[in-house]
Amino acid sequence: MSKLLDSFWRAVAYCLHPRVIALSVLPLIIMVVLALGLGYFFWEEALAAVRASLESWELLGTMARWLEGLGMGKLQVVLAPTILLFLSIPVIVIVALLFVALLMTPTMVALVAERRFPHMERKKGGSLLASVAWSLGSTVLAALALIISIPLWLIPPLILILPPLIWGWLTYRVMSYDAMVDHASAEERREIFRRHRGSLLGIGVLSGYLGAAPSLLWASGAMFIAMAPLLVPLAIWLYTLVFAFSSLWFAHYCLAALEQLRRQNNALAQELPVQDAIESIAYDKRLESPRAAADTSLPAPGAPGQQP
Repeated sequence: MSKLLDSFWRAVAYCLHPRVIALSVLPLIIMVVLALGLGYFFWEEALAAVRASLESWELLGTMARWLEGLGMGKLQVVLAPTILLFLSIPVIVIVALLFVALLMTPTMVALVAERRFPHMERKKGGSLLASVAWSLGSTVLAALALIISIPLWLIPPLILILPPLIWGWLTYRVMSYDAMVDHASAEERREIFRRHRGSLLGIGVLSGYLGAAPSLLWASGAMFIAMAPLLVPLAIWLYTLVFAFSSLWFAHYCLAALEQLRRQNNALAQELPVQDAIESIAYDKRLESPRAAADTSLPAPGAPGQQP
């Protein structure tokens, strides 16, 4: 727990670093251009498709006529845009995570290593291609989990649990791998995953809940639709900052765990020669005794025993 809190506060402090703030602008610009471009070219077609789907459902048609009878027919007008915006949330979250992992995480890990672990050896246990493949594979699994779990979102408690858990798992998989791909060997990375899987998953889940916070902007319904050109870039920037903080949190925790693992391995490697020397001295003393001198069946240190 102390290591989690220590890495948490260090990540908060590093988020205020000018280099980190400047780095967050690049994913923001790319995502805003993509979002506005896709909205400009495909918004009307997507909106028409959603409305056609809604009209084909008899139950929704009955509800719409009931709302019109109550004088709330305008709710039907904003229903399709609201559904379309909510469907775009998982896509924006996943794309934001991938952009942060590709464009920000390597530089932020290098910043953490430079300022906190300047003498740590880089064993290059992975490559850019392996990192991209790992991220894309994890993203596909998370997207499938999101799609499969959508019907469960209709149960009120689960919509507050399932999406953050899935995003947290994806964050844990992507960020922890990228935090160690440059410094740890493949064996060290697997050992850290084995020893710290619970803590790393906890960081990912907490990051998932932090990533759900910008979704409050989407919950404003009709107001968000009217102010979408302003609120969409703000929401994207908040997602970028949340994932940048998560990346720094993983970097501090994983590099500290790597340093601890190497210290333990070095201490163990130094203990083995000392143990061999102690056994050798004990063997020499046994040979010096008159009784041992007459006994030629004494095995050498480290050799298999022989029957007298």
